[in-house]
Amino acid sequence: MNHHTSLLIEHADLLVTMDAARRELRDGALVVDGPAIVWVGATAELPADLRAAAQQVINARGRIVLPGLVNTHHHFYQTLTRVIPAAQDAVLFDWLKTLYPIWAELTPDAVFVSTQLALTELLLSGCTTSSDHHYLWPNGSRLDDQFAAAETIGVRFHGARGSMSLGESQGGLPPDRVTEDEAAILRDSRRVVETFHDPACFAMRRVALAPCSPFSVTPDLMRESAALARSFGATMNVHLHTHLAETKDEEEFCLARFGYRPGDYAEVLGWTGDDVWHAHCVHLNQTEVERFARTHTGVAHCPTSNMRLASGIAPVRAMRAAGVPVGLGVDGSASNDGSHLLNEVRQCLLLQRVLGDPRAMTAREALEIATLGGAAVLGRDDIGALAPGMAADIVAFRLDTLWHAGGAVHDPLAALVFCQPQPVDWAIVNGRQLVQDGALLHLDIPRLVEQHNRIAQTLVARAGAR
Repeated sequence: MNHHTSLLIEHADLLVTMDAARRELRDGALVVDGPAIVWVGATAELPADLRAAAQQVINARGRIVLPGLVNTHHHFYQTLTRVIPAAQDAVLFDWLKTLYPIWAELTPDAVFVSTQLALTELLLSGCTTSSDHHYLWPNGSRLDDQFAAAETIGVRFHGARGSMSLGESQGGLPPDRVTEDEAAILRDSRRVVETFHDPACFAMRRVALAPCSPFSVTPDLMRESAALARSFGATMNVHLHTHLAETKDEEEFCLARFGYRPGDYAEVLGWTGDDVWHAHCVHLNQTEVERFARTHTGVAHCPTSNMRLASGIAPVRAMRAAGVPVGLGVDGSASNDGSHLLNEVRQCLLLQRVLGDPRAMTAREALEIATLGGAAVLGRDDIGALAPGMAADIVAFRLDTLWHAGGAVHDPLAALVFCQPQPVDWAIVNGRQLVQDGALLHLDIPRLVEQHNRIAQTLVARAGAR
């Protein structure tokens, strides 16, 4: 299907729009023209001229159709270091120290293949837009490798040009050999924005500037990165991203080194505003939550990673109540150890309830965070909902499976979240069908997995040899 084809999707058991009225349409239909949605409604109300013009028709009976999910935080390269034995039962700082030496062996090929694998996994879980926070660039690897790989998969990609400059010798956490010179970081940051960033509606490529964390970069780099991103102006709309307030260890580091809690430190550096989103924010206090709400500073909530590394429970209920933009992130595949975004929706719901309030998160709210929430966090108003004028990013899940039996008949949307997370039946991104009958249409997955596993073994062997 090319971008000039008119596509009709009809007879969806349930079409979840996430539009302004949050309509959920039984026997729903929508029409796509090129990359955009042009009509949404009940199948019985479909105008005759739109039906006649359709060059492709998808019958969605037995399926729930919804906007593609949006992933707001990941580290694709970490698919290569899943479940490394020495890092399986560690808190964040110890986990990082175990894995930095392996990541130091990354090559351009490793970055390319791990990006392909992570995006494929995300796509098959219902994700149609993903950011990635890649912050170490050894052996000639570049953000260019990720953009090239993303193009082979077809998912919308926001590449966050991450960086680390504060090595162990200067009191930081990472080994000096995985850090970069700050002037070089800023030069390359400018280059990738000028080369890849597309601010246009329906853009498939965007760039964010993303110094890694308070314990791996200097205050100067944080300030200079923010100044650089904002120097491109409102038209370019280059966003900023980093890790913040993930653990108690980070809080103690910030207090000892900078004299501020992480949330206060972000404000001092100029890292608040609607062009900024922070990953995790597990340990924000209420004052910081209210500041983020007031400044429209976004948060990428990563529930599985926060549980996996024993980091804590982010105050998502308080953030949402205050008006903080919140999206979902699967986070790196060495702290998740998967990239299933629909599973993250389920985890988001469950983790907010675990403290004792069954009303702390509903299925519909969790799904809203994964669609409209993610779009807002990434600064996009063209994705996250199925409505005329929005991007044709559409996914469908089967409701007639063993896993949804007894649930889909009562509440199909809630079944999607509460029941065992499933892979997509089909997925469309920017009007182009990428998945059909649960299978990727344009990539040999067994060959990709074989390549990926070979690289993963090589990285560990090289690190061990050192």
